[in-house]
Amino acid sequence: MKILVIEDEKQLQKSIVESLEKEHYVVETADDYPSAVEKVFVYDYNCILLDIMLSNGNGLQLLEKLKREGKSENVIIISAKDSLDDKLKGLELGADDYLTKPFHLAELNARVKAVLRRNTLDGQSTIDFGNVSLNPDTREVRVHEQEINLNRKEFDILKYFLTNKKRLVTRTGLAEHVWGDHIDQADNFDFIYYQITNLRKKLEKADADVEIKAVYGVGYKLELQ
Repeated sequence: MKILVIEDEKQLQKSIVESLEKEHYVVETADDYPSAVEKVFVYDYNCILLDIMLSNGNGLQLLEKLKREGKSENVIIISAKDSLDDKLKGLELGADDYLTKPFHLAELNARVKAVLRRNTLDGQSTIDFGNVSLNPDTREVRVHEQEINLNRKEFDILKYFLTNKKRLVTRTGLAEHVWGDHIDQADNFDFIYYQITNLRKKLEKADADVEIKAVYGVGYKLELQ
């Protein structure tokens, strides 16, 4: 899962990023309004943490833009402003949650997981497809109720495929969600090929009834065999 942290307090931003990365999320950051606008309309994120008070702009203005694009439902507002008007305005604009500073990082992580579960997993604790079941919180993958061992990137790749099952997944889109926005600076995507090859072997060995099919020149698609 990929998360964008829009926060101009450097120390708080650093603490949030470190906490989320410990939960195995891919985390990107934006320090001010212009860079936040650029990021949210170039890349896709599973969750956005948005501070209201930003340099050169206001978080609620950004939220209005996101609502017009249909991207506001995965936003958690994080702000020192605790007025009811701000909360109501943010929720009216489609924000999923509102967290007032100061807050415990454990609570923020719990709110993020709740948003991801509601918006990505339809409220379920696992993602199921065929005889494959993946639990994002425990990072367990089971085939025929038997756990299989995946490394971190294999797990993240499979999770992305499962949340986009039967859809065409481009190599670029997969790379951005698993490795982060700076992946566009890579010379090639050979590392994706190797990770997917290993993932296929493990799924086949476990007798999974799902298959990662290559779509020549474009990317991949996860389908039932």
